[in-house]
Amino acid sequence: MRSLTSVFLLPTVALCIAGASAQVLPPNPAGVSMGHLHLNSADPEAQRKFWVEVLGARPAKLGPADVYVIPGALIVVAKKPQPPEGTEGSVINHVGVKVKDLNAVLARVKAAGLTAAKVSDTQSMVSGPDGLRVELVYDADAPAPVMNHHIHFYTDDVAATQKWYAQTFGAIPGKRGRFEAADLPGVNLSFSKAESKTAGSKGRALDHIGFEVRDLEAFIKKLEASGIKIDSPYRKIPSMGIAIAFFTDPWGTYIELTEGLSQVK
Repeated sequence: MRSLTSVFLLPTVALCIAGASAQVLPPNPAGVSMGHLHLNSADPEAQRKFWVEVLGARPAKLGPADVYVIPGALIVVAKKPQPPEGTEGSVINHVGVKVKDLNAVLARVKAAGLTAAKVSDTQSMVSGPDGLRVELVYDADAPAPVMNHHIHFYTDDVAATQKWYAQTFGAIPGKRGRFEAADLPGVNLSFSKAESKTAGSKGRALDHIGFEVRDLEAFIKKLEASGIKIDSPYRKIPSMGIAIAFFTDPWGTYIELTEGLSQVK
């Protein structure tokens, strides 16, 4: 493919999970929801096994492209000739998924030859393929075996990052445990202070994050009017039935905006 507060607190999530097969959730009042995670991989088959066989995502199609879906997000994998740098050291340190049976997932992690470090009684950090760090968050009452949960940013200014995501995408500021955070339908955005300079996400194992936007063309015009530079302008991809655009946040997170991912069932 060319590219394409916590979630349990959001009213839109309650709506969406009424059918645990939902992927992209209805948007917030700003017209935005979580869309996808776009991974770079020297071994896409290893990523498929990790997301489908270990975590429990469901294979699906977006036009001719293979994607893996969990409630709240799609996972897109692009093959690269060389192994990418992992997420540690990037502005996006890791992503998180909620799981209904943590012990069963950890058993599959071990059987796959991967490692997991215990964070707490309800959290474990998995070292996935290509250096992708994925935090497992246990919730026995989750309405699906696996769900999208959070994206964890490390920046030099937590308050400014939180404010920017609230102003730009209508994310609701709040807390996730001890972390400053902001919520969008389908994902919690968590923010920590970086102890050293972090790298931009582009080219790494998690190349970019994607938000689904209602009336994307108009949304892009609003971003440009606010002074945001668009790296790749609005365009339609007829073979996939979507429209896309790209830009980079002030801390180096590469972001794709899409319209049309809701077609993936």
